[in-house]
Amino acid sequence: MSATAPPLKDAATVRQQALGWFVRRQDAAWRGEDEHAFQDWLAASPTHGEIYAQCAAQWQAFDGMPADLVAGMRRQLAHDKKATQVRAEPARRRFLKPAFALGAAFAMGGAGYVAWQQMLAQPVWVEAFATDRGQQKEVALPDGSRLRLDTTTRVEVRYFRDRREVHLVAGQAVFAVQSDTNRPFDVLAGPLRVTVVGTRFSVRHTPGQPGRDGVSVAVEEGKVRVARADSAAYGAVYLIAGQRVGSDPAGVLGPVHPVSVEGIAPWREQRISFVDVRLDQALAELARYGDTGLVIHDADVAALRLSGTFDPLNRATLRLALPRVLPVRLVDQGAMTEVRPAH
Repeated sequence: MSATAPPLKDAATVRQQALGWFVRRQDAAWRGEDEHAFQDWLAASPTHGEIYAQCAAQWQAFDGMPADLVAGMRRQLAHDKKATQVRAEPARRRFLKPAFALGAAFAMGGAGYVAWQQMLAQPVWVEAFATDRGQQKEVALPDGSRLRLDTTTRVEVRYFRDRREVHLVAGQAVFAVQSDTNRPFDVLAGPLRVTVVGTRFSVRHTPGQPGRDGVSVAVEEGKVRVARADSAAYGAVYLIAGQRVGSDPAGVLGPVHPVSVEGIAPWREQRISFVDVRLDQALAELARYGDTGLVIHDADVAALRLSGTFDPLNRATLRLALPRVLPVRLVDQGAMTEVRPAH
């Protein structure tokens, strides 16, 4: 004996519930207790399982569609949703165009549209990585891309069906991106978004560090697009290999400068280079890798300009070098050493 079909109004409610369950089950945060609640909902009525299976089958068909068609459907649905607010009936007819019939079938009604958008917004893989002070780390991502994290760096990685995204919370990293034209790779760093398909580049975002509190991007191979993350007010900059650009904390981009391959990320070889940098800012940069044991109390000493290349983990060499390249002397003050004027 077959189950009696539910009234149309009830069927719409169940479909909305099924879409909601399907969306939440794609979330990386789904837990065992969530699955138990879902199974209880399935067991409440045979209709629940039937409608849920329909939603899952429709999504599988959608998930196998070419990326350009998916993108077109997303644009059309967004357009139709906006148009519906002005003229509901004409928008409904456009929504049912044959080219987007699958999207219409899946996105039945406003609730279906929202659920469909939510499914695209759900990450299929999420992970966070971090390094301690003085540590570096090589990270392999599921698609074959690789990250090289510098000291005191934290990143959050999210892969979606139609894009890959890394949030550089703080620190700096080199990205070797596996090419995938169907899923662009975005790095979000402070106010900027760096978009690539396949390349190798570095991004630095060290908020709060004097003189280095903006974002810096340098390209070793390929091409990247650098723009404000909110896509407002400021135009994008395209960088090719051997170029870099920086921004201020608000995301205002500066001019594009050439950079040597060795200058893309010298920290990978345990080298930190300074060119006419204030001494206090240079010491702050070296302190990211470990205690330098050096302090400055004199404003004139702090403003001295330092140029040179240093091993950030070699304190002894730094102490020997400073009095030779700058008019300073080192005076022990218990646990710390003060950098004072030479005379």
